[in-house]
Amino acid sequence: MMTMMFALCRAALALLSLAISLPAAADSLSEIRIDYAYYNPVSLVLKDKGWLEQEFSRDGIKVRWVLSLGSNKALEFLNGGSIDFGSTAGGAALLARIGGNPVKAIYVSSRPEWTALVSAAGAPITSVADLAGKRIAVTRGTDPHIFLIRALATQGLSEKDVKLVLLQHQDGRLALLKGDVDAWAGLDPMMAQAELEDGARLFYRNPDFNSFGILNSREDFIAGHPDIVTRVIAVYDQARRWALAHPAELKQIIVAAARVSEPVATRQLERTDLSDGMIGPRQQAVIEAAGLALQQAGVVGPDIDVKEATRQLLEPRFSRSLAAR
Repeated sequence: MMTMMFALCRAALALLSLAISLPAAADSLSEIRIDYAYYNPVSLVLKDKGWLEQEFSRDGIKVRWVLSLGSNKALEFLNGGSIDFGSTAGGAALLARIGGNPVKAIYVSSRPEWTALVSAAGAPITSVADLAGKRIAVTRGTDPHIFLIRALATQGLSEKDVKLVLLQHQDGRLALLKGDVDAWAGLDPMMAQAELEDGARLFYRNPDFNSFGILNSREDFIAGHPDIVTRVIAVYDQARRWALAHPAELKQIIVAAARVSEPVATRQLERTDLSDGMIGPRQQAVIEAAGLALQQAGVVGPDIDVKEATRQLLEPRFSRSLAAR
């Protein structure tokens, strides 16, 4: 009798443990928290159109929008659980993943050339080699930061050979204009502003050093709400396809949201490819190359398996499901 009671108690405890460990059901979700970012035009369309709100209104699920001023902020928000979906560069997401942030890349929002090295009008900086010993504004943990490291490496330089001034992107632009720094690792649309409105010069460009614009979520959210993730990705892709089909209206959305001029929005879009939302071998190759370059530069430890870390970052099943629609 005692043996039977003991067995029943063990079974009850096991069921309780399982119930505690199981992710919350999708229908228990009351709010979806998602970011928008001026460097992610698709997010601006989605916020402007209200399509996510329409999608989830029948479930009684609210949508809360949070502004991300850079990949570093989006990754901080994801890691802290204050957003469920965040816009970053693929390389930045890989760095965060290697550092212990449990993010997963679930969708491609763009293939941009959104960063370059920038000097002020009339400044003597005209090449990467000129940066030795100079002050450079940069936002750590973002694609511009990764771009800068890779650009320096082309001339045998590293972060130790320059003086990094850590600022958010907009503040970096202002520091360049005020002469507080010698160069800036820029990001659109602020970079386009500096170029068109302030006469700044993009003295080093390399499209291959720019990684993809990625939408990320957290491992726990994906595990607990895969159906929600699927629906969010479907609506995100609707916004991407709308943006491709309505370039003039897309430009106006950027102008209004980011408070930039039409020429600035035009320049940003000239450098932004929105043609594909699928995650696959192309993204893996580009993000892995960024990670290996950072490892060679000493930013990523020699013991890190960059290829495996990239594989663990990418979660292509949700974007693949779009092809079946």
